[in-house]
Parts: sequence; C-alpha cells; structure tokens
Amino acid sequence: MIEVRNLVKRYGSHTAVDHLSFRVEEGQIYGFLGPNGAGKSTTMNIITGYLAFNEGEVLVDGHSIMEEPEGAKQCMGYLPELPPLYPDMTVREYLVFAADLKKILKEKRREQVEKVMDIVKISDMENRLIKNLSKGYRQRVGLAQALLGDPKIVILDEPTVGLDPKQIIEIREMIRSLKERHTVILSSHILSEVSAVCDYVMIINHGRLVASDTPDRLSEMALGSNTLELIVKGQMSVIVSSLGMIPEIEDVNYSASEEEGCVKAVIKTPRDVDIREKIFFKMAGIGCPILSMQSTKMSLEDVFLELTEEGEREDFRDPDASEEEEKDGGEEKFAETEESEKTDPVPVSVMSGENEGCEEMTAEGGSPEHESDL
Repeated sequence: MIEVRNLVKRYGSHTAVDHLSFRVEEGQIYGFLGPNGAGKSTTMNIITGYLAFNEGEVLVDGHSIMEEPEGAKQCMGYLPELPPLYPDMTVREYLVFAADLKKILKEKRREQVEKVMDIVKISDMENRLIKNLSKGYRQRVGLAQALLGDPKIVILDEPTVGLDPKQIIEIREMIRSLKERHTVILSSHILSEVSAVCDYVMIINHGRLVASDTPDRLSEMALGSNTLELIVKGQMSVIVSSLGMIPEIEDVNYSASEEEGCVKAVIKTPRDVDIREKIFFKMAGIGCPILSMQSTKMSLEDVFLELTEEGEREDFRDPDASEEEEKDGGEEKFAETEESEKTDPVPVSVMSGENEGCEEMTAEGGSPEHESDL
C-alpha cells in the first residue's frame, strides 16, 4: 500500500528524516512510534504530500507522491494532530464542505456524510456548531473528515493527544474498528496506545527506522533469550548445585527472596528452548518446592527505551556494533522541536482534489464562501 524508500528531509543543516525506508501492507494497523522530535509528523506530512523532501521516493498504492500526487492523495484520509476545523460551521456543514473539496459526487455526498457521522458516532451532533463541541467530539469530526470518500489508507497523527481517559478509550475502539475496511497508520509517542491498538510497530529515532515488527516479536528480539523467574523454597547451595546440572541454562542469578527460607533465581536460556519441565523435576527430586515460576517478557516500553536511549543506534539486533559506532555523530545532532516538526494547519482536502483547491482551507482562516448541499 505504501512504500517509502531512502527518504531524506533536511531543515538547513539538521536532518529530520535520515534515509528512512519501510513498507506498509494492506489490512493492518501500523504504529509509528518515536520520542518527541524523532521525525514522525514530518514523515506523515511527506507521505500525505504536505511537505517536499530532499531525497528518496514515496509510493502510495503504486502512485508516486511527487509525480502523481492526485492519484496518491485519493487513496488516503488524513487526520493531523490539530484537526483543521471551522469553528463557526456546524458538523454537517463542515463535512459537506470537506466532501465537496474531496470531489465526492454530489449525488453521493449526503450518503457519505451520513455514513461517516454514523461510524464516529456524531450523528446527534450534526447541527451543533463545532466551536461548542468538546475536544473529544472535535477529534471525532476530524476523523469523520478523514474517512470521507472511503480511502484505502487512513493516517492518524497523535489522535488522542489532549483527550481524557474515557475519550481515549472511545477513539481507540474506533481506530480498531477501521481495520475492517482500511489500512491504518497511527503516529504516536504514547506507548500504551500503540501496544493496545496496533498489529505492527515501526520505531523511529532521529529520523531513522531502528526496529519494525509485531510488538511480541520486538519484545523477543530485544530480550534476546527466554527468561524465567523462580522462587524456590530450600537451601541456596542445594538449589544452585541442582540447577547447574541443566545444560540449557546460559546464565542464572541468585538472590534471597522476600519470602523466608526461599531463593529467587533468574534463569536465561536460548530463545527457542523451554526448560520448565526439567526445572520442575530437578526441584522435585531434591525436595525443594517451586512456589513461583513465570516467564519474563519485555514490555513495549522496555523495548522502546532499549532502542532509543542510544541515540543513533541503527539496528538493535547487531551485537557487534561498538558503542563508538552507535553514538557516532550523535552529539552533532539536535532534537527536532515540536514547531519544526509541525507544519501550518493543513487543508482537509489532502486526500483528493487539486493542490490549488486545497490551499484555501486552513484551520486558522475564515470559512470560505461555499454553498452547502444540506
């Protein structure tokens, strides 16, 4: 659906996106994850055609965003972090206006507006002024705008920023439901959001892709081995001697447990080896009952910190890379600010229509003259 090849975007001497490459396949929810200033919003704006780039290529459903911008934009719906809404329009007026900008056929316009209002559950708000809506409902209106025209790809930039917990849960449920008809790219720095919603995660740091896989596989690769935590009742010397007879154990750390008369053991084995049965029978054989045995799994938060704290670390799976190589040039770069990553408020008609028509609609401008088909 989307293919990004060696993408580079520079702001003067600062490289915001640094030879970034990835593919987005159909029918999944992708999480685009990274710290503030990593280049997420810059990349989203490039993919949707709002920002030019210095090097590379972006293909959307086979259309080059540079050579065939109209064909590429017709495949996408875009919700920027700050939805470009007209506060003095009603919800219905705004969506009819957006449908007109997207060149949706007049006879299908009313049907499309009704459909997207129903999807995001704002039908009962259709005649209210946008300026009188809560932030959560404004976000829903922006999402409805992105869904107009039934695009194959929906791109959401920080869709839950500033919402309360109840609104966040509701928006996440809507995003999950979109998977049935759309491919979704969700840009966020909120780890729990990506973990809860996304099938696939791409982690970007300093404009580079440092990891790309499912959340579970990222956890496995970052951990590098199976880890078991045991609490066993018995003498440490006896337990150490018995576990030492299991050849599959690569490493084990012992410590006194908080429970009286017990030993805590953290055991590491190769990733594809399961030794739980062997441990059980060994401990049973020496009369030391196992009070607790559980596998340790890195959370997405742990993986994220593992991959981003090294700065310029390009591939966390390369154990031979030296610390100097990983940090090379890191001090010369500076974190991209929120302002440099964000563009001016963007037109709602990004997904279809001519660029000239799109430029007239911004979040800050007044409502242009328009005769709505209400």
